[in-house]
Amino acid sequence: MKRIRLYQLNLTAAIAFAILCSNCNVSKNTAKSVSLKETYKNSFLIGTAMNARQIEEKDSNAAILIPHEFNAATPENIMKSEVIHPSWDHYNFDLADKLVAYGKKNDIKINGHTLIWHSQLPVYVRKMKSADSLKMFFENHIQTIASRYDGKVYSWDVVNEALNEDGTLRNSIFLQLLGPDFIVEAFRLAQKAAPNTQLYYNDYNIEEPKKRAGAIEIIKKIKAAGIRIDGVGIQGHWRANNIPFKNIEESIEDFAKLGIKVMFTELDLGVLPNPWDTNTADISARAENNTKMNPYANGLPDSVQAVFTKGYEDLCKLFLKHKNVVSRVTFWGVNDGQSWLNDWPIRGRTNYPLLFDRNFKPKEAYSKINALPKQK
Repeated sequence: MKRIRLYQLNLTAAIAFAILCSNCNVSKNTAKSVSLKETYKNSFLIGTAMNARQIEEKDSNAAILIPHEFNAATPENIMKSEVIHPSWDHYNFDLADKLVAYGKKNDIKINGHTLIWHSQLPVYVRKMKSADSLKMFFENHIQTIASRYDGKVYSWDVVNEALNEDGTLRNSIFLQLLGPDFIVEAFRLAQKAAPNTQLYYNDYNIEEPKKRAGAIEIIKKIKAAGIRIDGVGIQGHWRANNIPFKNIEESIEDFAKLGIKVMFTELDLGVLPNPWDTNTADISARAENNTKMNPYANGLPDSVQAVFTKGYEDLCKLFLKHKNVVSRVTFWGVNDGQSWLNDWPIRGRTNYPLLFDRNFKPKEAYSKINALPKQK
């Protein structure tokens, strides 16, 4: 029994030491490097997406890394309606309150994500057939949440992903039951409930000409109604070998002409094949897994890593070129293991889209973009 007990103690100590060493490695990396937020402090905010474990500081490595590297954060899921407003008369503010407290403690600006989105709706909303019922949810949801966090979150993605690829309005439950003015109404309600919070429209692929035109029309319509919109978020879910630089720059310039801020709000550069050969980020799209679709399960080849690194370097050069307009760049996750792209559009793949690997070690891309503002 004593030998077994001694073995158990040694095993426990070994595990604890391994965890401690892992944390030490992150600490060493952060201690010896100038952070991204410090490097870009005169250009734009540097943000990350945070999951529930990170918000509750249960991920010890992330708890070290996030405050060191980032001065902005967006919750991945906990402010979406299915989580924060799960039943008609019940709101779950626990994690959102913790996120706000985390931001205050670490001097991190919080971007609320998102008030109105057709996806990740609670079941009772998805089943609604009555325009009156949906309108009541719509108004109560925005008023209750936006007013609670006014002045506590820096900004809100008021409406998310309301457009089709051709620039027309998505045929969501909000369009079907409330009509095309639901976007303007969402901003009107948010403006009233949160006068001290920045208000944004957020979408993917709005750097593409047709969808960009649709976003411009939305922004102009909001402004024509005398309602405030402070910025637009271009999500930035691109493939490392197919980044649409020309369209991105044109979109920065076109949105800037409207007198609003431009942000890159969910940036990641996937390296895996896309089943449809597009840059779609529609979370409802799914495909089957196979070896061809998951070619780097055992590691990323140097040639692909080089393309990935250059992609981030060239993007950040472009963002710096327009730093008078670009106000935030947010990476959609802290490290590769956290990324949604491991399970979308195909579940169970191994993707490498972020600046830190699965062990929280900074990649070459991190070093490259961290050096850019220092170069003359």
